[in-house]
Amino acid sequence: MLNFDNGVKNATNLSLNHKVLEVAREMGMNLSQTVGTLLADEVKRRYWAKWNEDNKEAIAAYNERVATYGLTLAKYRTWGKSLGDGRLTPAADLPGDADDGSL
Repeated sequence: MLNFDNGVKNATNLSLNHKVLEVAREMGMNLSQTVGTLLADEVKRRYWAKWNEDNKEAIAAYNERVATYGLTLAKYRTWGKSLGDGRLTPAADLPGDADDGSL
């Protein structure tokens, strides 16, 4: 995963709107920190957008498989029993959920 914390900082030149820069300085903003944070957020956003685009066929195939066959290990689940499509199984099928008072 992308983690930019504690990365080495490099000096660079940026062309910024003069008025925005002036007001930011008057407000005491740390320009390096602000630009660095915003740039890191945008890099992460674009990275994951590209990842999703690059993997959309595999994701669609997986979702189709789950829709058709259910979750591979669903039969071993002891919690959140479902039919693999988000619908919960009827309460009578789950121990302790039936109206007969059983645990």
